[in-house]
Amino acid sequence: MKKYSSKINKIRSFALALIFIGFIVMYGAVFFKNSVILVLLFMGLGLLCIIASTVVYLWIGLLSTRAVKVICPNCGKQTKMLGRVDICMYCNEPLTLDPSLEGKEFSEEYNRKINKKNEGGT
Repeated sequence: MKKYSSKINKIRSFALALIFIGFIVMYGAVFFKNSVILVLLFMGLGLLCIIASTVVYLWIGLLSTRAVKVICPNCGKQTKMLGRVDICMYCNEPLTLDPSLEGKEFSEEYNRKINKKNEGGT
């Protein structure tokens, strides 16, 4: 069974990973102390990763303010939903606002704008 998590948490985890990647890349400059060009390259790449993380955090923060707030029927906590289907941030309960999807097995494919049925050019 595939492990799902809420979209907001996935994006936040990606941004956090970018910070750690940036620090690790910057730390790689220590091994090339004798070459100024390589030190600058590693420091610059690390800084770009951290700046990218900041941009991703800013983007998900703005996106989070527009997310629909719902009460999870399983745990009773308020969570935010992005798209037609999402997962509760606390208990991983599948959530949907679309009545036609209630009772169906959870799939992230329901959030895609183009379904395989509609690819025929209509």
